[in-house]
Amino acid sequence: MFRFSIAALQLIELFTSSLVHLLFGLYIFSSAVAGDLSLALNDLFFKSNVEPSIRDEQFIGSPAADNDLPPIVLVHGIFGFGKGRLGGLSYFAGAEKKDEKVLVPDLGSLTSIYDRARELFYYLKGGQVDYGEEHSKAYGHSQFGRTYEQGHYPIWDEDHPIHFVGHSAGAQVIRALQQMLADKAFRGHENTSESWVLSVTSLSGAFNGTTRAYLDGMQQDDGKSMKSVCLLQLLRIGVILYDWFDIPFLKYYYSFGFDHFNMSWKKSGIWGLIDCLVGNSGPFTSGDWILPDLTIQGAMRLNSRLNTFPSTYYFSYATKRTKKFMGFTVPSNIQGVHPLLFIRVLQMSQWKHPPDVPPPFKGYRDEDWWDNDGALNTISMTHPRIPVEHPSRFVVEDSECQPLQTGIWYYKIVEGDHILFIVNRERAGVQFDVIYDSIFERCRKHAFRKVPTMPDHANSGN
Repeated sequence: MFRFSIAALQLIELFTSSLVHLLFGLYIFSSAVAGDLSLALNDLFFKSNVEPSIRDEQFIGSPAADNDLPPIVLVHGIFGFGKGRLGGLSYFAGAEKKDEKVLVPDLGSLTSIYDRARELFYYLKGGQVDYGEEHSKAYGHSQFGRTYEQGHYPIWDEDHPIHFVGHSAGAQVIRALQQMLADKAFRGHENTSESWVLSVTSLSGAFNGTTRAYLDGMQQDDGKSMKSVCLLQLLRIGVILYDWFDIPFLKYYYSFGFDHFNMSWKKSGIWGLIDCLVGNSGPFTSGDWILPDLTIQGAMRLNSRLNTFPSTYYFSYATKRTKKFMGFTVPSNIQGVHPLLFIRVLQMSQWKHPPDVPPPFKGYRDEDWWDNDGALNTISMTHPRIPVEHPSRFVVEDSECQPLQTGIWYYKIVEGDHILFIVNRERAGVQFDVIYDSIFERCRKHAFRKVPTMPDHANSGN
């Protein structure tokens, strides 16, 4: 009986990972991640000891734990996952172990920037996720979502601010959250302010959209809708079926985050499935999902409402895997690009906006967007640029930006593809430790409003 149970569990885990990989493979943004996942999951699933589930995550924000060491919150990107998903695999490849106060929330992997920002607030502060009455009615989903009986940092306020680190779309989620805090947009929390965010660090952040979204099927004219035949349509069908079948052990291992759309067969029935598939309802019809936010037009719509605040430190790492060769932009190093991202680096380096479609913004030039990392254009990752360019400063060495100033986006260009610093630590090599060590050191020693009193940091005011 015991042997049968172990064998059954292994078969379930293999089936789960295979199905998740299949859905990942439907959308090439994550195909390279799936390649690394297959290696990591193979090792993880056949270990006798499995890491704690999301229910076992410890809270670090109790009053008894209060000190001058703010938590560092790592926010995943598209198709990402937080602590406890995929059997305990780390999206950030174990970087969270570099500091004693790090949180890795599990947010919707395909939900919109807005919805994920709302989820992040309640994950930290506690309570039931409230997407807002007006927004929920406009996009056709439930107003309320998951309940956090206890927040992961319930003392969060202006006197107990947080460091945020976001990968890819996660960087925009952080910016959206900070704007909501400034706008006092959370019912029952009227004392919020932008000062609740101490620093924002972006890893390959999707600040200004990506031409990759058009290659995969988003319409170039509006940046909102999908082409009738494209890769994203396959993704749409796969996700709808995944959520409709609502198989508990699959959803436990991985979730796309659309539970508030009530697409499960238990709530929508067979006609609900048909409505979603034919495009009468659901997130892909309403536009309340991540891809519209990742078009250039979608990023402009977001950026028009998001500010860079004078009380917060900002730092950005923009990745690039292209170079100039005989007047052309080409992949810079075949061996340095994940095999499943190489073709995308090449495609994006040759992208040209259709001549019969108005450019996404005044002054747009194709050549400015050719440098890329296989998922995002390098120009998009440095700092918010459109429709208004935010204050920024290019740096080569971290020492160039010390002492840090608030309200300025310091940015570096890093040679690497879009997934260099996630999932597979071995592939990043020594760069992994270099970049994460510098991020954590900056948070602990150089980004603060009052001098820390912890022994190791008390004399590090510069």
